[in-house]
Amino acid sequence: MTSVKIAVSGIGGGAGQSVLKALYNTDYEIVGIDGENHATGLYAVPVSYKIPYASSPDYIGRLMELMKKEGCSMMFPGLDAELPKLAAHREQFQKEGLTLVVSSPEVVEISDNKLLTSRFLEEAGLPAPQTCDYSNILDGSASMSFPFILKPKKGGTRSKNVFLVKKQEDLDTLQHLSPEEFIAQEYIEGDEYTCGSVSFDGECFGVIIMRRILRDGDTYKCYVEFNPVIEEAIHRVIRHLKPFGPLNIQLRMKNGQPYIFELNARCSGTTAARAISGFNEPAFIADYLTTGKKPEFEIKKTTIFRYWKEFVADDAMLENIDKHQYGTNPNFNRL
Repeated sequence: MTSVKIAVSGIGGGAGQSVLKALYNTDYEIVGIDGENHATGLYAVPVSYKIPYASSPDYIGRLMELMKKEGCSMMFPGLDAELPKLAAHREQFQKEGLTLVVSSPEVVEISDNKLLTSRFLEEAGLPAPQTCDYSNILDGSASMSFPFILKPKKGGTRSKNVFLVKKQEDLDTLQHLSPEEFIAQEYIEGDEYTCGSVSFDGECFGVIIMRRILRDGDTYKCYVEFNPVIEEAIHRVIRHLKPFGPLNIQLRMKNGQPYIFELNARCSGTTAARAISGFNEPAFIADYLTTGKKPEFEIKKTTIFRYWKEFVADDAMLENIDKHQYGTNPNFNRL
């Protein structure tokens, strides 16, 4: 029986690499994709391609071309920048028998825009931090008690350009920011959680909950927990939002109540840690899309510490990627 090939993009970054790690011990073959010649993940898979950035007009055409060439039945994106373009073209790929593991344009837009996320949660009747346009704070049309958070309205990774505003003097130091590009959000003090889920058509097939500790915006330590209150909140989000495949939800707990502050309509940087704990989102999704099999799993109560690991890339493959934007590496090292 011919094995199924899966393309994974953005494998120079944490989310894409995490999907690779989750798929390593499965029967799926991986084709790696990234926009950078020296993206680490390109050298940690059997076959890899350098492709144009998602912002390029050639991105969609090249992606479809290489998926057909390699016989990939589906593709997992690893970068937020890819999601809007992939969502807009997913039906085009589907007509060619290719599945992009990406939600609808509406779901991607809600997840990418933190103001829209807040409004969605409010409409769904879920607790969320008070959120408004930063420009409304400055012009006096809205107010928020100190401390509060300033963060980019769209996108944003690893807590980049996220500021804790404790007093008026802090705002005075942030006059260089473009108010229309930021939101102000109530600061919820409490434990932070990252939660993974797999669902289709509003039906949730499973949830994993991890309390986390951050370092430089990335999950540094995580602890699997079982919390029915958080799990029910995630089920409610999924019933209202109806994502396609993965949805990563970030929240803080306050007085026993989950306050959701971010949605990511993709796999996350903790996907590999979740797979170690018995909840392998990429494998569950691939199994369901190829065979219709719903996930069967048993989550283990684990504690996971993350650490740097040295990785040696083959010089011949480095040269091949540099010259030809393509490489094969049958004796590849795993991340």
